[in-house]
Amino acid sequence: MPTYAELKAQAEALLRQAEQVRQQERAGIIAEIRAKMAEYGITPEDLSGSGRKRASRAKAPPKYRGPNGELWSGGPGRKPEWVRRILAAGGDIEQYRIAS
Repeated sequence: MPTYAELKAQAEALLRQAEQVRQQERAGIIAEIRAKMAEYGITPEDLSGSGRKRASRAKAPPKYRGPNGELWSGGPGRKPEWVRRILAAGGDIEQYRIAS
């Protein structure tokens, strides 16, 4: 039966061999990627995502006008303080709807 030191030496030798093979395969993979990039006209910027433009959301038009002229679109999310005060007092937010 091999000793710990012998097994450790074998493991280190295998790791070195695996790294050499990885480097050889890596070079081939990089060459394939470069060829595909050239074939399809892909730039490094295309891969980084910096060339993409994010779709911006259009701001919803206001549906409600508060007692002091505040505007609210009525969309999802936290309601403005003035809306919460009206609702907490038992008021009807529809009284503040902007006529379209």
